[in-house]
Amino acid sequence: MLESLRPLLTKILNPVARNLNINPNIVTVISPFIAVLAAYGFANHMLILGCIAILLSGFLDVVDGAVARYHNRSSKFGAFLDSTMDRFADAIIYIGIIFGGYCDWFIGVLAIHSAITVSYVRARAESQGVDCSVGIAERAVRMIILMIGALIGHFTQPIYFTYIIIILVILSYITVGQRVYHVWKALK
Repeated sequence: MLESLRPLLTKILNPVARNLNINPNIVTVISPFIAVLAAYGFANHMLILGCIAILLSGFLDVVDGAVARYHNRSSKFGAFLDSTMDRFADAIIYIGIIFGGYCDWFIGVLAIHSAITVSYVRARAESQGVDCSVGIAERAVRMIILMIGALIGHFTQPIYFTYIIIILVILSYITVGQRVYHVWKALK
């Protein structure tokens, strides 16, 4: 869905990548620690802090790939590490949201499960040789919606943030269905 922004992002990120001649895996490992800051913000009813930390974590998540590509350091392990750290970050953020009381534990667990399942289905499909970057709620979209929800909750009432989380769970499971259907068609 956000794939159409890739040329613009590349244009913006190449100068950053040029000046960050470090191992991209270091940048990858920092991202979940920023997600811990987001979780802390949500757990302590600081929605703006949570939102800013998600934004920074997401920025690092795209910078690591840009650094890897720019300095020709892309690797299968780097892609694996990036995906693994993304799952940690997703879970940590939702755990903070649960602790903050923005959703009950069951909705929070479904949010974690649905986020992880979206990625699992893609990884499993790609292990079968099927490109599976389809669906309405890829990770970047989910994080943007989560940030918008946090802002809405901050500037209006926190219950609206809760509604956004429920919507994210639904969108994530729809994405799982879209991906399963896509793979079924491709392997049929």
